[in-house]
Amino acid sequence: MPPLILASASPYRRELLSRLGLTFEALATGVSETHAAGESPADRALRLALEKAGAVAARRPDAVVIGGDQVAAAGDAMLDKPGNAARCCAQLQALSGRTARFYTGCAVLGGSGTLQRAHVDTTTVVFRALSAAEIERYVAAEQPFECAGAFKAEGLGISLFECIESQDPTALIGLPLIWLAQALRAAGYRLP
Repeated sequence: MPPLILASASPYRRELLSRLGLTFEALATGVSETHAAGESPADRALRLALEKAGAVAARRPDAVVIGGDQVAAAGDAMLDKPGNAARCCAQLQALSGRTARFYTGCAVLGGSGTLQRAHVDTTTVVFRALSAAEIERYVAAEQPFECAGAFKAEGLGISLFECIESQDPTALIGLPLIWLAQALRAAGYRLP
């Protein structure tokens, strides 16, 4: 089998992919995550997943490359990574009592850089009404500064929700493992 590479510097995606028990390497892509005018959140997630996989596949044509990206949106507003505590609190206050959608794009490119598979998973998160004190305690405890939506569903962030609707619970963390396992099996990897 060709080497497997995760085109991501995300520790969350590395941890998720490691669950599949495959040997892989993780490489940062250097791809800019800028918004494109008129682009939907789902289209942005897919574009960035493809660009990230393509950037690494160009450097490593011998490998199978996985690219991923996640874009969060509440109504018409896209939710970028907050970066600091104040923006985390503001993002969670804006999400209090509302629904947000998380679009997780994933692409698997073959050894020659040709597209093998691409997918976007949509997860709907319904936030409960949150008090300012609850938000401040949560942000201080988990510091989700690099997480779109300002929470970590795999941690204490789960306490912020009324419900989550998803086909794949790992997609909300950053990589849709159910779909990815199918794509990797189709590429010849043995799972389990």
